[in-house]
Amino acid sequence: RAVSLPGLALFRQFVGFAAVGAFGLTAHYAVLTAAVELAGADPVAASVAGFLVGALVNYGLNRRLVFRSTRAHRTAGPRFFAVAGSGLVLNAILMAVLVDWLGVYYLAAQVLVTGGLTVWHFALNKYWTFRA
Repeated sequence: RAVSLPGLALFRQFVGFAAVGAFGLTAHYAVLTAAVELAGADPVAASVAGFLVGALVNYGLNRRLVFRSTRAHRTAGPRFFAVAGSGLVLNAILMAVLVDWLGVYYLAAQVLVTGGLTVWHFALNKYWTFRA
C-alpha cells in the first residue's frame, strides 16, 4: 500500500503547474513570433497579445488539470489575472534590480526571477485563486 505524503502531493501539483506553464509559454511565443514574422506586427503589441493568449491557456489548464477547481470563472478569472499582473510587475522590478543595479547578466537574472515567480504564482493560485 502506497504511503500518502502531503509534501509529495504538493510537489507533484507544483510540477504539474510548471508543466502547464510551459504550454502557456509556448502559446505566448507562438503568437508573438507569428504576429511579428508573418503579420509584421509591432513586437511590443505582439508580446502583449502573446502574453494574454498564454495566460488564457494557463488559466484553463490550471483550473481544470492542476488545481481541479470548481470556483466560478467570474471569481477565479479576475483573481488569476490579478496574480498574473502582480507577477508582471514583480518581474519588471526584480529584473531592474538584478540587471541595472547589481549588474547580473540578463539571462541569468531572468532564470532567477522566473524561478521565484513560479513559486509566487503557484502559491497564490493554489491558496487564493482556485481554493475551494
